[in-house]
Amino acid sequence: MHPAWTVLGALTVSMLAASGIRAAFGVYIKPLEHEFGWSRGQLSGAAAISLLLLGAAGPFIGRLADRWGARRVIAVCLVMLGGGALATAFVQKLWHLYVTAGFVMAIGAGGLAMTTGASIITRWFDARRGLAFGIAGGAMSAGQLAIIPLATWLTLTYGWRTSYLWLGALLFVLVLPLAIAFIRNDPEERGLRPYGATGPAQTSADVAALQRANRVSVVEAARVPQFWLLMGTFFVCGYTANGIVGVHFMPHALEHNFTEVQASIALGVMGAMNVIGTVSSGFICDRFGRRWPLAFYYFVRGLSLIFLIYVWDAPSLHVWAAIFGLNYISTVPPTTTLTANIFGRYSVGELSGWIFFAHQVGSALGAAIAGWVFEWTGSYSPAFVSAAVLAIIAAGLSLAIREEPVRGRPLAPVPAIAG
Repeated sequence: MHPAWTVLGALTVSMLAASGIRAAFGVYIKPLEHEFGWSRGQLSGAAAISLLLLGAAGPFIGRLADRWGARRVIAVCLVMLGGGALATAFVQKLWHLYVTAGFVMAIGAGGLAMTTGASIITRWFDARRGLAFGIAGGAMSAGQLAIIPLATWLTLTYGWRTSYLWLGALLFVLVLPLAIAFIRNDPEERGLRPYGATGPAQTSADVAALQRANRVSVVEAARVPQFWLLMGTFFVCGYTANGIVGVHFMPHALEHNFTEVQASIALGVMGAMNVIGTVSSGFICDRFGRRWPLAFYYFVRGLSLIFLIYVWDAPSLHVWAAIFGLNYISTVPPTTTLTANIFGRYSVGELSGWIFFAHQVGSALGAAIAGWVFEWTGSYSPAFVSAAVLAIIAAGLSLAIREEPVRGRPLAPVPAIAG
């Protein structure tokens, strides 16, 4: 087995844990309201800040991963995420929550998002790149399947503080050692070629020279419409998925008289179907292209958000969760593969960071707007309708993306020194 798959395995476990812990915040909204009397809008503000900072950190973390190596970035961010979870267990005031869950955990999770994953996958995989992105995206989905039910059970059994303590300990004891042991930045560090590459192995000096020659800066990327189309569609992805559904699905279900167990089962179904949908999305990208599948995912997402308004019992809720779960993160493989194919392997970390920043701006706006809408109207329905409309618009924008390589300006050759 090519070592690329071992690196991918350690990366997916790290992303699974980080994604699940970050997405579990919705589990704690009701317990925090009950203990402290904080409003839904105040707690939505903490979630919105977390989502926004998660994206704002993306370009800088991606740049660090491109230049200094993703392995080091992942290790530091795992420490921040685990420490933030432990600190959240001891909050007493609203600003404590904003600092721990809203800031420290957000920065930590930002280093374990697809921004850093793209830097590793693009360097380790020349073939099966879409499938690798699908597996990594599926890990983010599996985080919901594994962590959110665990967080719910711990909260119902031992309380929300103990739940956060256990999640932080999980990162330090299990995930951090695995990441340090098996994640590597480049195959050239081990004298290898990327999976599927042909020809002799390159040296680290060769890789550094190629990186300098072929890197596309964000200024150069901003001159082509593909970059803005990728940012715009991923903004909608964040607004519709992480922002509205990720933060507000649990309180929405409880407001409609579903029990915590029924809602957490629905999230588990969503996570399971998301794994299937995201891995399948990567396979589809490798076989059939990226634009048309991406447009189809957004269109189906828009229809499913309308369906959510009309769920009437537990079976219909779980049917909705299965449908929405199939395309919750299935947009990640085509979006990230398009970024890598258009802008190249040596720029994908930073540029994915900017595209992911747009995703998180959408997430933050979706989380905040849905909370405000609920306080004003007593219902999430207007927020779901707005998300459905944006998803259908994103389907049309996806078809306008042209998958043509964009190259940066080559550096001037270093003049020879006579002597």
